[in-house]
Amino acid sequence: MYKVLITTVPFAEVIEVPRQILSQHAEVDFLVNPLNKKLTESELIGLVEDVDIIIAGTEPITKKVINAAKKLKFISRVGIGLDSVDLTACKEKNIIVSYTPDAPAKAVGELTICLMLSLLRNVHVSNSQLHMGSWYRFFGARLEDSTIGIIGTGRIGKRVLSHLRGFSPAKILVNNLENNLNELPNDLNIEFTSKDKIYSESDIISLHLPLTSSTRNLITEIELSSMKKNCSIINTSRGGIINEEDLFYAVKNKLIAGAAIDTFVDEPYNGELKELDNVLLTAHMGSMSVDCRSRMEIEATEEALRFINGDSLQGIVPNEEYILQSKFN
Repeated sequence: MYKVLITTVPFAEVIEVPRQILSQHAEVDFLVNPLNKKLTESELIGLVEDVDIIIAGTEPITKKVINAAKKLKFISRVGIGLDSVDLTACKEKNIIVSYTPDAPAKAVGELTICLMLSLLRNVHVSNSQLHMGSWYRFFGARLEDSTIGIIGTGRIGKRVLSHLRGFSPAKILVNNLENNLNELPNDLNIEFTSKDKIYSESDIISLHLPLTSSTRNLITEIELSSMKKNCSIINTSRGGIINEEDLFYAVKNKLIAGAAIDTFVDEPYNGELKELDNVLLTAHMGSMSVDCRSRMEIEATEEALRFINGDSLQGIVPNEEYILQSKFN
């Protein structure tokens, strides 16, 4: 019998297929997150002692957690980010890690476009003011007249660029760890350039990066101060890439026009950015379309069963992710 702990929240909330898959397997005894929230390190430690497999979300699977999980053999990550999993510790304990890197891209890409449009047209501010009884019509800008900065042109960054085709932005400035301009749409006015140029020339900047020591606090007061006063910034990748205190200062003091933040250092978020109307906040919901979220959960669950059955794994984390994490952490 394999004991499976499902830590991610939600799980099988809309489509019950993942639960059904587990229930039908005679060798599986599974427990869904009993606290129904993002677990802390100490809460995880209290749950993992006799667990063979974790179907994980973004909770911190640290070295302490891994050392406490005496029987743990396999982690199946619901999603793409690996900053919450100590890959080095997993490797030392011969724990295999798998993930679902393609599943969330469509939903995150579309949410990014939604946030861009809302920031440019002040939709979120107008909505808030009208609910409070104030009727005011905001002037705004259009994507066609804007310079868009995209930092990170992997799976999600590429999808954002594909969606932007329909808006024909004046210019798109991109930056990535490796210059992959040849993989990007050739019918857009795209320039591969430095982050500094993106900061100084963009009207909207969108981040699509993993969280590592090299990207943590990538955007601080220094970078925010170099941006145009009409610039807004979007983070749908990982909390911690933008310094939240510095962002609050920059928006409050009108160094930049606004921001849209979907991911935070501490979640659920309860910080001072909530005080600012021109900061659009969403609850880490980039992947939360019914189809993408369900696909993530089903893929992670099926991968866990492949591990149990001794079948070939389809989403095993490649060695370069281990190297990247050890290099920058």
